[in-house]
Amino acid sequence: MDIQALIAAQRAHFNTGATLPLSARKAALQRLRKAIKAHEGGIRAALKADLNKSPDESYMCEVGLTLSELSFVEKRLARWMGDRPHATPLAQFPAWSFTVQEPYGVVLIMSPWNYPFLLTMEPLIGAIAAGNCCVVKPSAYSPAVSAIIRDLLAECFPPEFVSVVEGGRKENQALLDQKFDYIFFTGGVEVGKEVMSKAAKHLTPVTLELGGKSPCIVDRTARLDLAAKRIVFGKLLNCGQTCVAPDYLLIDRRVKDRFLEYVKRWITVMYGQNPLDNDGYVRMVNRKHFDRVMGLIDPEKVVFGGKGDWSTLKIQPTILDNVTPEDPVMGEEIFGPVLPVLTFDRVEEAAAFVNARPRPLALYLFSQDKKVQELFLRRASFGGGCVNDTIVHLATSRMPFGGVGGSGMGGYHGKASFDTFSHQKSIVKKSTLVDLPIRYAPYTPAKSKLLRLFLR
Repeated sequence: MDIQALIAAQRAHFNTGATLPLSARKAALQRLRKAIKAHEGGIRAALKADLNKSPDESYMCEVGLTLSELSFVEKRLARWMGDRPHATPLAQFPAWSFTVQEPYGVVLIMSPWNYPFLLTMEPLIGAIAAGNCCVVKPSAYSPAVSAIIRDLLAECFPPEFVSVVEGGRKENQALLDQKFDYIFFTGGVEVGKEVMSKAAKHLTPVTLELGGKSPCIVDRTARLDLAAKRIVFGKLLNCGQTCVAPDYLLIDRRVKDRFLEYVKRWITVMYGQNPLDNDGYVRMVNRKHFDRVMGLIDPEKVVFGGKGDWSTLKIQPTILDNVTPEDPVMGEEIFGPVLPVLTFDRVEEAAAFVNARPRPLALYLFSQDKKVQELFLRRASFGGGCVNDTIVHLATSRMPFGGVGGSGMGGYHGKASFDTFSHQKSIVKKSTLVDLPIRYAPYTPAKSKLLRLFLR
């Protein structure tokens, strides 16, 4: 594929104004919805092939969330596209102030392999809704989903409007060498740095959805059984291959042993005595990641699980106890079904531990104590999170989702997606009937008094 020619064709198409009308944007979103529903079986099969996702998990975490986002955006798009009025300062009277929502133009969306359908479609919905043309680059690690995304989008849109570029590192580099008007990247920190560096050469704005070690804090006031149930859900969803998965557990020493018994029980309830035999249990995406996660498991610290099957790329849900900050498992984002356990005696210690490390994409706090809740909500910096739950804060179109610091920049979902892919032009429309002389030279004592009256 001639990437440079593709981008030139998209820029020419954008310059015709064809993507700007509300009718065109809504029609594009409706075609996308129709195609997703028509290809739901193929999407499900592709997710099974790439990650061994079950039909229910595929719908709940990929197709269903995408359709929900589409519905939310379609219903509100007309309102979002409208000019937004703002109050006019008295010094500019008489005038009207407003912002105009303008699409960036030709945008690039680079998506990851862990939720390969959802994390391609959600930003694409925002880009289309905002009136952009778009190049989509799915991950080479999820080839079956990449292929169905290619076929689905080709069915919906001409390539000069939306086009898919498949491939690996070579294609990524070729795309990043081009000048886009906006880049939206979801993936790892190191690649995110490269994306930002490449974008800087063209002064291209970026959204980076990255990751990090998202902590899960449990204090002694938490409802331990329910906390364990919800943490197991969040940790083992997609077998831990979730950017906002609870990465490690910080727990009050006094309740640790009782809590871990609940965790073990809920793992067994949800996935059976040996999840390696559970056909619905997700696998590692490839041998490289399987070996990496297995290498983070210290056999001497395993209190549950710890084994893997290289032939199926599945790893047992694993609990590591008596973990220290120096252990390898605490040195990188796990992205697998391994839960390291660290303890604290005072919640202030847990807060200090979190704040001494790079700011995570998510934080989960389990506590019934409102003072403890306020401590973490106001004094710990993280992208987003939950109190007394995990993961679900991202499953809404009504709040933005994104990171902070090393876990990313920018946000999306719902209106935040529309805003991400739009430039807000600030406009002052002045009356021609009155022209106040105060701002014009020569300046006089009277004008000076008026200036000080208006501008203070």
